[in-house]
Amino acid sequence: MRTQFSEEQRADPRIAASEQVLRTCVHCGFCTATCPTYRLLGDERDSPRGRIALIQAMLESDAPPDPQVVTHVDRCLSCLSCMTTCPSGVNYMHLVDHARAHIAEHHTRPLGDRLVRGLLAHVLPHPNRFRLALAAAALGRVAAPVLPARLRAMLDLAPGIPPSPAQTDRPQVFPAVGPKKARVAILQGCVQQVIGPQINAAAIRLLTRAGAEVVVARGAGCCGALVHHMGREEQAKAQARANIAAWMGTLGSGGLDAVVITASGCGTTVKDYGFMLRTDTEWAKPAARIAALARDVTEVVAALGLPPGGHADPLRVAYHAACSLQHGQRVNAPPRALLAQAGFAVQEVPDGHLCCGSAGTYNILQPQIAGALKRDKLAAIATTAPQVVATGNIGCMTQLADGLAVPIVHTVELLDWATGGPRPDALATPHDG
Repeated sequence: MRTQFSEEQRADPRIAASEQVLRTCVHCGFCTATCPTYRLLGDERDSPRGRIALIQAMLESDAPPDPQVVTHVDRCLSCLSCMTTCPSGVNYMHLVDHARAHIAEHHTRPLGDRLVRGLLAHVLPHPNRFRLALAAAALGRVAAPVLPARLRAMLDLAPGIPPSPAQTDRPQVFPAVGPKKARVAILQGCVQQVIGPQINAAAIRLLTRAGAEVVVARGAGCCGALVHHMGREEQAKAQARANIAAWMGTLGSGGLDAVVITASGCGTTVKDYGFMLRTDTEWAKPAARIAALARDVTEVVAALGLPPGGHADPLRVAYHAACSLQHGQRVNAPPRALLAQAGFAVQEVPDGHLCCGSAGTYNILQPQIAGALKRDKLAAIATTAPQVVATGNIGCMTQLADGLAVPIVHTVELLDWATGGPRPDALATPHDG
């Protein structure tokens, strides 16, 4: 694509990076075939190709964004299926992230939208605040019928009383079982820490049995993805710096072979820390170093080797490939191979490249589109007649759980169980084949 940025605009590193992305796009349209919102809505402006044109015009004009442009950018899931499909290698992720930051800086949203987004940014990245919010949500369900759609969506997604905090979330070191093969840090996260503490606990048991010493670093927390996707660039960078500082602080006491992430949405962001902080003279190098160490938990377990076990039931497992894992990180083989190696019968979900509608806070901010994508995904999963659904992202688990006739668990919960860990709580009642 030809661009028409001024020399003054090109002096802005963000514009310079986005211009390179724009120039890579040849408008071939391959991306439209795999874009969930285009398939659902049929509007060119809700396709990657259409959004690229809208974003280019918005950035080149250097004017306050048109509300219609904001609408179509907001409808993007950031599922990144377009990046997997694109034959030209267009880095759509960086372009849409810039567009969101530009909108946040130059556009005034309606009051209700500002309040909801501010609430999400203020609560979700902070586990203690989120716990309090869940307690308030239990009371708020009484008033649900009269609440706006977005607030109802928040209540629908909120679980009941969250489980007790896991002891594994406290800063500490878990020694390897047997000879130590590696030393890794694990991301504690934010939302997952509250509503799915069993996930990191299972990951730590699995990793230590595989020969890894696991460090829970003091000061690490939210990866920044939730606010990053809302265009809150500085808040996201602050959260990234906190994690980088925490993990860099562990390097002097034995080094790190990997930073392990169990929520794939977080993994996509942590792997991009180097780009996110590339213009920060103090943080650019450590950010790039941490990004290079970032790995999904299944990548690390596959490299270490699955520990022996073999006592789990050979259940039929529908593997739901989270977009952030298959498109954002291009991690496809390890989860499937590990599940099969552990003795499970892995079922492929039809149209598995399409998003379930979770996408961070998307199912709250765009509940109608998210609901339609959820229904399609549930129907696709049902065709595999599974006994359990496995995925690598807490957002997908939350999105799909209440519509499934079978349990949904994190992939590491099944791998932990298959190699000597406890049966996942969600599988407490055996399911017939």
